[in-house]
Amino acid sequence: MTAARMIPYRTFPSIDLGPFTLRTFGLFVGVGVLVGSWLFVRHGRRHGIDAERLTALSSWIVVAGFVGARLLFVVSHPSDFVDRPWAIVAVWEGGLEFSGGFLLAALVVLVWLRRNLDVPGLVLADGVVLGLAVGLAIGRIGCYSVGEHLGGTTSFPLAVHYLGGPTREGPIPLGAHIHNTAVYEALLLVPLIVLLLRLRDRVPPGWMTVAFLAWYGVQRFSTDFLRAYDREVLGLTGAQFVCIGLVVASIAMGSLLSARWATTSTA
Repeated sequence: MTAARMIPYRTFPSIDLGPFTLRTFGLFVGVGVLVGSWLFVRHGRRHGIDAERLTALSSWIVVAGFVGARLLFVVSHPSDFVDRPWAIVAVWEGGLEFSGGFLLAALVVLVWLRRNLDVPGLVLADGVVLGLAVGLAIGRIGCYSVGEHLGGTTSFPLAVHYLGGPTREGPIPLGAHIHNTAVYEALLLVPLIVLLLRLRDRVPPGWMTVAFLAWYGVQRFSTDFLRAYDREVLGLTGAQFVCIGLVVASIAMGSLLSARWATTSTA
């Protein structure tokens, strides 16, 4: 595979706009949060849930997601902050771990549901995963811009031809043909988003969540094998252990929903 047939890739961690400089990671993650939150609130309103309550919950989910994702990154990359302890809060530079954000945000949702028993949990969960899928897809553009989640050399047609620029990994040889899992994940999230939107008005509440857990669990588990710089335990990344849990949860949840449907249809 020649370099001309691969994706030319130069990182762009910032965009200069005269007197202003935009940090691309923060920009795309922020856009992903806004769009994902809007979809979450809109989905809940379609099912009669008060928008004001959903907006407040959305804010808590976002805060928990950022805090959990950043804390796990800091804990798993302590050497990155020895000389720059202030950079612990510099999330706009990149450095968020999906596992930590997902787990802490899920805990916030569960606690909120226990305090708001009138809200249908399955409907809420479907709204969360729809917003999360879209937010992740947009956020991966930010990962791409700063050179995160890179892999080893390859001749894969969707590999990138590295032409320079600072990265979060490395060092990356100039001109190398490498896996960029941010690209793969963004591309794989597109059909998942389409699936979720098609399921939204065609299946009972809960099945969108089942689909997301199964799809993203398998997707992320698979693409993490291509990452060359993530820390591993027993041959797996932290996200892969979480993804095993996502797939198990999807199977368990699908079984419960199927049993409920069977009981209702025979009643």
